Amino acid sequence: MSIKNDSGLLALAIRLVIGWTYFSAFWRRTILVNKLDPELPGYIGEKFNHFLPNALGIKPIIQYLVENPDILWLNMVIFTIIEGIVGLFIMFGLFTRIMSVGVFFLAMGILLGSGWIGTTCLDEWQIGVLGIATGFVLFLTGSGKYSVDYYSIKNRFKCTQKKWFAWIGSGELPIKESLLPRIVLLGSLFILGLTLMTNQVFHGGLWGTLHNKSVKPKLEITNGNIRGNTLSFDVFRTEGVDVYGSWVISIELMDEQKNVILQYTQAQLASLPKESISNYYVAKVKPGKHSLIVPLGAKAKLYLKSASLSNLPKGKYSIKLTDISGAFWEHQIEI
Repeated sequence: MSIKNDSGLLALAIRLVIGWTYFSAFWRRTILVNKLDPELPGYIGEKFNHFLPNALGIKPIIQYLVENPDILWLNMVIFTIIEGIVGLFIMFGLFTRIMSVGVFFLAMGILLGSGWIGTTCLDEWQIGVLGIATGFVLFLTGSGKYSVDYYSIKNRFKCTQKKWFAWIGSGELPIKESLLPRIVLLGSLFILGLTLMTNQVFHGGLWGTLHNKSVKPKLEITNGNIRGNTLSFDVFRTEGVDVYGSWVISIELMDEQKNVILQYTQAQLASLPKESISNYYVAKVKPGKHSLIVPLGAKAKLYLKSASLSNLPKGKYSIKLTDISGAFWEHQIEI
C-alpha cells in the first residue's frame, strides 16, 4: 500500500488526540491529583454520582454503584486503569483495533451517563458522540506508518502472521471488499442516529423547546412525613451545574392558608447537625458555611425537629425549600 493510501497514517492526528484524551484522565486522577481517594475533595466517585439523575439506559447501574461506595471505588479504579491503557495503546498504535473498541465503549458510557451535562456547549454530549465516531473510524483504519503495529508487521513478528492480528491490531481488514462499504455505511448511519437521538433526548436539539438541565438547579422533594415533633422528607437534586451545589437558605412548613408552622433559616441550615441528614449516595447533602449544600445527584432524608409540630391538626401542609438564587420547590403532605 502506498503512503498516500495508508488510511491509518492519515488518521494519525485523530489517534494521537483521542489517545491523549483518555490517557489524560488516568494521568489527572493518579499523577497530577489523587482523585481516587474517597476521603479527598474531587473524588471521581462523586463526579460519577452527578450523572445519576438523567442518565440514559444505564441509570440503574449508576444508582447501584453510588449506593455501594466500596464497589463504586473498585469500579472507578478499574475504569481509570482501562482509560489509561486504552489511551496509551491508541497513541502508540499498539493493538489499535481492539483498543478502538475500548474507545467506542468508553465514549458510549460517557454519552449515556453524562451526555445531559454541559453548561454552555453540551460538553459531555459532544465528547461522547465524537469518541464513538472516532472509535469506529480507528477500527476501520487501524494504525499506519507511525505505530507499533506497523513496526511489528514490517518486521514480520510472529503474532502479526496470525489471522486474528488484523482484527485486534492493524493491517488490511479481513472483510470482503464488496461488503466493507455496507459496513461503513451502516455503522456510520447507526452512529449518526445515536447522535441525533441523544441530542434530542438530552437537549431537544432537533425539535421542540431547547433545554439544558445543567443551567438551573432543581430539587425534588418526596416522602414528606410528620411524626411527633419531627418533619422528615427526601430531597434529591436532579438538575443544575455539576461543579457546585444548590445552596438551600430556607426550609418552611406551611398550612393551607400559607401560615408558617416551621422555618429553618439560613443560619440554622448552615449548622444543621449530622444526625439530621441521612445520605443515600456518595455525593452528600451537608451544611456549608452559609447554607445547606445539595450537590448534583445527591439525595438525602432530612429530619427537622420542632415543638410546633406536635399535635398539629389534620389537614394539608406544604414543605418549601428556597435556593439562594430565589428558586423554590414545594411538596404537599397530608396528616
